[in-house]
Amino acid sequence: MVRCRLVCALLLAACCCCRRAAGVPGEAEQPEPELLEVEVGSTALLKCGASHSPGNFSHIDWFSVHKGKPTLIFRVRQGQGQSEPGEYQHRLSLEDKGTTLALTHVTPHDERIFLCQGKRPRSQEHRIQLRVYKAPEEPSIQVNALGISVNSREPEEVATCVGRNGYPIPQVIWYKNDQPLKEEKNRVHIQSSQIVESSGLYTLRSVLKAQLLKEDKDAQFYCELNYRLPSGNHMKESREVTVPVFYPAEKVWLEVEPVGMLKEGDRVEIRCLADGNPPPHFSISKQNLSTREMEEETTNDNGILVLEPAQKEHSGLYECQGLDLETTASLQSDQQELLVNYVSDVWVSPAAPESQEGSSLTLTCKAQSNQALEFQWLREKTGKVLEKGPVLQLHNLKREAGGGYRCVASVPSVPGLNRTQLVNVAIFGPPWMALKQRKMWVQKDTLLNLSCEASGHPRPTISWNVKGTASEQDQDPQSVLSFLNVLVTPQLLETGAECVASNSLGKNTTIIFLELDSSRTALNMSTVSPHTRANSTSTEKKLPEPESKGVVIVAVTVCVLVLAVLGAVLYFFYKKGKLPCGRSGKQEITLPPSHKSEFVVEVKSDKLPEEMGLLQGSNGDKRAPGDQGEKYIDLRH
Repeated sequence: MVRCRLVCALLLAACCCCRRAAGVPGEAEQPEPELLEVEVGSTALLKCGASHSPGNFSHIDWFSVHKGKPTLIFRVRQGQGQSEPGEYQHRLSLEDKGTTLALTHVTPHDERIFLCQGKRPRSQEHRIQLRVYKAPEEPSIQVNALGISVNSREPEEVATCVGRNGYPIPQVIWYKNDQPLKEEKNRVHIQSSQIVESSGLYTLRSVLKAQLLKEDKDAQFYCELNYRLPSGNHMKESREVTVPVFYPAEKVWLEVEPVGMLKEGDRVEIRCLADGNPPPHFSISKQNLSTREMEEETTNDNGILVLEPAQKEHSGLYECQGLDLETTASLQSDQQELLVNYVSDVWVSPAAPESQEGSSLTLTCKAQSNQALEFQWLREKTGKVLEKGPVLQLHNLKREAGGGYRCVASVPSVPGLNRTQLVNVAIFGPPWMALKQRKMWVQKDTLLNLSCEASGHPRPTISWNVKGTASEQDQDPQSVLSFLNVLVTPQLLETGAECVASNSLGKNTTIIFLELDSSRTALNMSTVSPHTRANSTSTEKKLPEPESKGVVIVAVTVCVLVLAVLGAVLYFFYKKGKLPCGRSGKQEITLPPSHKSEFVVEVKSDKLPEEMGLLQGSNGDKRAPGDQGEKYIDLRH
């Protein structure tokens, strides 16, 4: 019996030795495998142990161990490598003189143990644990756009975070206002799931659910992905998002735009505001000054009361009412006073001032306002400030003092708030006219437009002594401008036109003389002597008087022709040799007997040919003997 047991033990030991001698990998106990970390897509360099001598690599077999089962993938014989058919057939090669097996285009499926086994001189094994890593893409975050009510009794979805194509699965951490969130019963719940893509990479999806408070209406949420690479630990963050939070209003109030002092004419907006989301339904009321009751005002579609333009009647007490459509609770704001500053009812006394020359006149300006007023007087036609204050005194009046004066009532404390009133001062006197007479160049049988202006108080009337189409234009309450369209006839050329201005105090006349000018093609060229002005107190406004350009063109053409003829004559005598070109003295040229008239041609040596003058005279014009700067040519027979 003892012998039997001994024999069995010997046989078992022999079998084990035989299996080891046969080189079956993985049977004997092995140390921890060497760790090799690479990124997806890179090349993994598998070294078959650093302690082996070069002679040991002449006969090596490489295996991949997947789920405990080794599979031969590569053979090395006498330094030459050969891939075995299978998934690694085209991705393996030898490097470093056969000591290293290179695995290209690493994928997540390559994360396993690789084993190399040498058979000579004795069986040796080396295991390598390949770890594969891939950084996920930038995380995307999708917020719950529908929002969360603070009245919810359980956590609701806040946002969803997605990290794609990472390996291994990244870890997600949620943050609120830069503070990490952790699972909290009935308050915070984080639900994560992952999908394995066909490439072996993972897509992580994480949903954050939470119960939110009113204070979370501006909270910033984001997610963070933590992952590892051969270089170490890394992380990526999503963008920050804010989820709509719904909560009932606790307070409503009024807001007025623009802020500050309001004035008549402004565009004023009155709106209700509340601290709830969504805001309640608003209505705006104003106090009736008669009944002291609040009466609802009409607002636009946005619940805003627009006052445009604002008037002083818009001043008063306003309040806002808010109705929560979910809870049916009603809220009311505090009353707020609206003040529209104004200046109104500006008037001047006397309303129609008139006075005699040499006398004095006092103008008084008054206005109403809810603020302190300042007054000043301006001359209407010049804009010059004449007086600061409500009273303007005019002394020793002359005719020039007639016309417009403007009172300006303004509120210094409210920029831009002012009102004005214009008053015209009339000075009694006969009509004044700018000119006593004037002259116009006209053409016969053309339509002529005459104008005549007069001023005075009472306001004058204007009449003409010729028939035509007349029209008037009021310049101001004391001035009138009259126009007359008339045909130029021989009778009109002989008599001229007379403009007569008259009022109850006298009359004045302006005579327009017409002269025919055939060389002119345009009308209304007036010439006025300074001694013919009717008076020095006013200035006539003349209509534009066009001037002909044809006269200038004709004159220039004639001059050019004369110069051309002169140049031709001189050139002819020069070619005949009868025209010397000396610097001084006179030369005589004999003309044919038929030329009875005598000519003297004077040529200045310092002028161009175009500037030569042709002088006519009998026996020539005599020059002083000392005048040596000119040449003379005596053309006579």
